[in-house]
Amino acid sequence: GKVDIIVGTQVLAKGHHFPNLTLVVIVDADLGLSGADLRGAEKSFQLLNQVSGRAGRADKKGLVLMQTYNPENAVIAALGNGDGERFLNLEIAARKTAEMPPYSRLAILWISGRDKFKVQKAAQALAKIMPTENGVEILGPAPAPIFMLRKNYRFHFLIKTAKNIDIQGVIRDWLARIKLPASLNIRTDIDPYSFF
Repeated sequence: GKVDIIVGTQVLAKGHHFPNLTLVVIVDADLGLSGADLRGAEKSFQLLNQVSGRAGRADKKGLVLMQTYNPENAVIAALGNGDGERFLNLEIAARKTAEMPPYSRLAILWISGRDKFKVQKAAQALAKIMPTENGVEILGPAPAPIFMLRKNYRFHFLIKTAKNIDIQGVIRDWLARIKLPASLNIRTDIDPYSFF
């Protein structure tokens, strides 16, 4: 009873039990639904569902209020209706239509370095020799969403392949066809969880 109001970040959603908590207010509930993250909808659904579950966990009834700019969004609607299965079915159908995982494979090729022009030139050189075989689609190069990280400039490519294609082999063969400056860092992320 010492604390009547808790204001916090998403960390409050993780494993806390507040028996007297009866009201949860989520500001900008749809913030995680915009952007380039393929898994943004499912991450947002999971997080919002968890934080909503903090209200009314004991004997008292709970209420959850969500601020949203898009109440028709599948995540927000599913949470409002308590229909998680409908959201999952919509998400699976959308991914199948777009041929995104689990119906394909994704990888990101990151190029980074201290000299912005060397990084950009290397990315352009890679673009000129990118694989073009059937079942392989490569987007980029593009500046990374976080363009500078730890004093390094970053560009990236998004690689999408059919499930039956060895995505690591495609990348390995692609990189073997070019000699890049030793000052640049090349990193690949297969089946990425983050696109930043």
